[in-house]
Amino acid sequence: MSIRGTVVKGIAKTSQTLLKKMTSGGSSFPGKLAKKLDPTILGELAKDYDVIIITGTNGKTMTTSLAVNILKQHYDHVLTNDTGSNLEQGILSTFIGDKKPKHGRALAVLEVDEASVRHVTTYIKPKLIVATNIFRDQMDRYGEIYTIYDFIREGAEKSPETPLLLNGDAPIFSSEETPNPRLYFGFANQDKTTDKLAHYNTDNVLCPICDHLLHYHMITYSNLGDYFCTNCGFHRPDLAYAVTSIDQLTPDSADFMLDGENFHIPVAGVYNIYNALAAYAIARFFDVPIPLIRKGFETSARVFGRQEVLDIAGKQVRINLIKNPVGFNQIVDIVSLQKSPFSLVVLLNDRPADGQDVSWIWDGEFERLAALSNNHAQIIGGLRVKELRQRMLVAGFDDAQLQTATDIPDVIDHIKAAKTPTVNILTTYTAMLDLRKALQDQGIVKERMHA
Repeated sequence: MSIRGTVVKGIAKTSQTLLKKMTSGGSSFPGKLAKKLDPTILGELAKDYDVIIITGTNGKTMTTSLAVNILKQHYDHVLTNDTGSNLEQGILSTFIGDKKPKHGRALAVLEVDEASVRHVTTYIKPKLIVATNIFRDQMDRYGEIYTIYDFIREGAEKSPETPLLLNGDAPIFSSEETPNPRLYFGFANQDKTTDKLAHYNTDNVLCPICDHLLHYHMITYSNLGDYFCTNCGFHRPDLAYAVTSIDQLTPDSADFMLDGENFHIPVAGVYNIYNALAAYAIARFFDVPIPLIRKGFETSARVFGRQEVLDIAGKQVRINLIKNPVGFNQIVDIVSLQKSPFSLVVLLNDRPADGQDVSWIWDGEFERLAALSNNHAQIIGGLRVKELRQRMLVAGFDDAQLQTATDIPDVIDHIKAAKTPTVNILTTYTAMLDLRKALQDQGIVKERMHA
């Protein structure tokens, strides 16, 4: 590292140490400071690392967590930004805080915001770029889905020799080429006789070549699956890595086969099988043996807000992050697997980190939640609780049964008073941060995520 880089890193590291001692923070500001002092510092900080970038609308955090836990079985030193700070300044802070061995190269597995890939690859040439999916999300910030894909493509084109590992079941990833080598993962399907259409309310089901409606031999969820165009012949690419069967889904776990091998993960949902498949594909790309992948899956911990389970006053509280219609509907699938009585908490914020356009809730399948007979109580809250109440009333919830929490401590009081042994929380990002901070203040959790 240059003298200037060493000095900048030292200054930023000092600020990080002080912030951690004084505020338990330091996940963002040190990176901002370092970049201001030296706009090119990221390249110097990362030069002794083999970098994997993981991006996409949904699943970045879980895929990164699973991949890191697998790779730790095989590599001595794996760096990751596990604080949830996935913009350039957070990634800088991650490198600044790392205690890398003095000799040899290390591995860095980075969750990167979709719009930030292009900024990161300006200075880093990754060994692999992974994209999980692209769905409509935070339209005030990203715009339509093709804008998101353009951001990712721009980042990939800055590192043209880097292989791309893409979700082959998502048509958008085959819509525009890049100079990069490509590998695809997805759900295997041998039945080519079935011909069906996606639900009428599904985004991105037009052929990117000729604009005709895409058909499917198989659909996993939303617009993902074995797609083809009857007009121009556009179709799903060949898969290098595949889910070959789903064996069991419970509210807490999933059992499935990848390329004919049995695996188990301690989180639920088809969307998490996709995340596991992406992590598996990363591991196979880096020649990690199957037994270590299996161990990495089985020993993975649940990450903040992604089916995290807490004990609050004897209640089993499951926390699920919601941020867009597709992700919300997948959480509804998981909640629907639960057979025992539960109470439901839904929190809706519209801060910049959540996306300030909350119209997405009208495409979320609240009607399915309202129809669950074991949903015995509903508590709602957040900055946009009025809109949330209206949406839930239209979905069929009973107005007399919708209890409004005035603030986050009131949410916790409602949870403690719940008459069911299980409470399912569906919450947007900043409401989740507020909830965890309040739980930390009450001594219920020891740490919280950092914005």
